[in-house]
Amino acid sequence: MTLIELLALAAAGCTAGAINAVAGGGTLVTFPVLLMCGTPPVMANVTSTVGLVIGTAGSIVSFRKHLRAIRHWLVWFIPVGVIGAAIGSWLLTKTTDDQFSKLIPFLVLFATVLFFLQGFLRKSATETKSKALWFSIALQLPVAIYGAFFGAGIGILMLASFGFMGMTHIHEMNALKNLLGSLINVVAALWFISAGMVNWPQALTLTAGALVGYYFGAHYSQRIEPRRVRHLITAIGFIISIVMFWKQFG
Repeated sequence: MTLIELLALAAAGCTAGAINAVAGGGTLVTFPVLLMCGTPPVMANVTSTVGLVIGTAGSIVSFRKHLRAIRHWLVWFIPVGVIGAAIGSWLLTKTTDDQFSKLIPFLVLFATVLFFLQGFLRKSATETKSKALWFSIALQLPVAIYGAFFGAGIGILMLASFGFMGMTHIHEMNALKNLLGSLINVVAALWFISAGMVNWPQALTLTAGALVGYYFGAHYSQRIEPRRVRHLITAIGFIISIVMFWKQFG
């Protein structure tokens, strides 16, 4: 790598880490930068996943005081996440990015609208919450498949589903999102590493930046009023949607 590529990837990793800690979508930063560095699309996608996976630990540490409150959800979501991540990783090794990328703008936009409207649409009845829980668990499978396959906007999708199953505390939702997102990325990264698909110099550079970005993004997001964090997440989701629509159809 040249010095310019090194600095660009480190900055991209730092920015992506901060974005992922708050709402997700950091792949939209690292993926195009890797492409600009001349990395083939599939390898760029894989390298981005591996480069960002270790940095997720920074955001988990920053949200550690909220982990106890979400423990009871893990027994439901972890098995589904692992299965979905394995399927998505396998799919990436067997198909091209173009076939799935056309759906990405619609998925991210749909999830952002859901997240924006969840406060108006959430119902308080126990039966409804029970159904919403099973809906959220079922939704986690395609989310995990998508997360391992490409990943941009996965945080928005998870936050939307958490809201509909009755979660209201934004920082607890972020803690669960970061933990599950990390698990999905670990499964995918292990799959890609075993397949020999990673550009290691680029991945390690992204990791160095992401560790910083994840930690500070998670740390400072908790100093903001929860309502403002929700507004920020919604704004990020719409921005991601616009960028993805422009890339696909512009």
